[in-house]
Amino acid sequence: MDILTIIAENRIREAVKNGELDNIPGRGRPLNLDDLSHVPEELRAGYILLRNAGVLPEEMQLKKEIVSLQKLINCCCEDRGGEKEIDSLRKKLTEKILRYDILMERRNRGSNLALGQYQNKIYKRLGGY
Repeated sequence: MDILTIIAENRIREAVKNGELDNIPGRGRPLNLDDLSHVPEELRAGYILLRNAGVLPEEMQLKKEIVSLQKLINCCCEDRGGEKEIDSLRKKLTEKILRYDILMERRNRGSNLALGQYQNKIYKRLGGY
């Protein structure tokens, strides 16, 4: 453990011993910690801010709509719903999937393009070729 962790642990123990943490909200209930390991460290604060505001990234919103449409189509097929309605839902689903695929392709191409532009500069700074 590093020195800051040791200091923090000691202060927490002192606060517990003195009863300073007895009346905090959520006491006795498990913490609801999100696994943000999939989010790059430099984007986590923005991600949390947007998530708390109820805003989803476009690709997540599209995935959510795709799942909803798939469930709706499955329900309509089970209930033997109208073919026109099912065809309309399938068309919407296809459009959402296509939009999602295009978005993800652009994102991947954009990140590769940025890497290509700066890769040589990074190598030179780090003493490479």
